[in-house]
Amino acid sequence: MRDIEEVVVGVNDEWWFNLMTQRVEQGLGAPNAQRLGPYTTEAEAAGALERMRERNEAWDSADRDDNVDNVDTDAQ
Repeated sequence: MRDIEEVVVGVNDEWWFNLMTQRVEQGLGAPNAQRLGPYTTEAEAAGALERMRERNEAWDSADRDDNVDNVDTDAQ
């Protein structure tokens, strides 16, 4: 079992993107519901919103493709 010091040190090394402040923060900070992460590096945390946008666009596109396929099937 990990001791508490090891857990706290690990938590303090993690990076987060704070959705409220729109800033990267390290370690214990805002409640997790207000931030994205954890990330292993500051750069990863800084790119969190862009990756989220890209994934959402890809999912939206896939949903549109699924809807087009369903419309074509329904017409037959």
